[in-house]
Amino acid sequence: MRIAALRGPERFEVEEAPVPVPRPDEVVVRVVASGVCASELEPWVDGPPTGEVRYPGHEVSGVVTEVGSDVTTLAAGARVGVWVTERGFAEYVAVRAAYCFPAGDGPLDLALAEPIACAVNAVEAADVRLGDDVVVIGAGFMGNLVQRLAALRGPRRLVVADARGDALERARRLGATDVVDVTADDLAARVRALTGGRGADVTFECTGTQRALTACGDTTRMSGTIAVVGYHQGAERTLPLAFWNWMAFRLVNAHFRDLAVIMRGMEVGMRLHAAGRLPTDDLVSHRFPLDDVNKAFATLRDKPPGFVKAVITFPEVE
Repeated sequence: MRIAALRGPERFEVEEAPVPVPRPDEVVVRVVASGVCASELEPWVDGPPTGEVRYPGHEVSGVVTEVGSDVTTLAAGARVGVWVTERGFAEYVAVRAAYCFPAGDGPLDLALAEPIACAVNAVEAADVRLGDDVVVIGAGFMGNLVQRLAALRGPRRLVVADARGDALERARRLGATDVVDVTADDLAARVRALTGGRGADVTFECTGTQRALTACGDTTRMSGTIAVVGYHQGAERTLPLAFWNWMAFRLVNAHFRDLAVIMRGMEVGMRLHAAGRLPTDDLVSHRFPLDDVNKAFATLRDKPPGFVKAVITFPEVE
């Protein structure tokens, strides 16, 4: 099989490797799509330590081709979203059957269970309630997922902020009650005006930038919730902690390492996706073959107009 190996700064090389053999509790999945995640952008830019090779890729969906001797829950031909931690930019992956979730009948390049799970867990941890005023800062792929999931909770206002006009138009199409162009408007002032001077009950930071993190404290009401969804790479961030203490914010780190939480998020997310309650057809904007994996990462870095999410796709075999 073919697999992408990260061998230097901005340098994936596609190489040959054996098709994995499943252990008794595992299945082999023929990969149909593997998402390009922002959490892997910095490692791609910097490359692995000298002399080392890395095999990224963790947003996998595909079709089961082989099952281990102890597996009774899946059979060959099952369409699944998969949780893996590496080696996802490959034609096949071996994974425990317990880490596979039904993907429904739709296109598998839209059934990206791992990022959907992240958004599910973020919204559940933030505990959006009926009638809440919600702000989502960042209208990229994760912000769009958070927006859609928060909308299922029945907020009064769902305000989305971004610096890109095309992203704001998409957020509006996805049902935002209000959008704010942060290059032209004062986000905090707009939120106060929309909430009767009170501020947001819940603010989701979905960009991974210092500017957005700072803005959370200006948009959120006293004793409101700030959920950090963005993946903060690079330089250390700073917070006006005295002010945040005084405002008594409830802080939610919406990144999870507990396996049970991840599995629940994947189960819930794929149930919603397979049932059509969490569509992603308008969120996957760029598709690349495995040979163009470096181009896919460059597209994520550069974010051309209309960019939302890039995936590596493999031909579906009948």
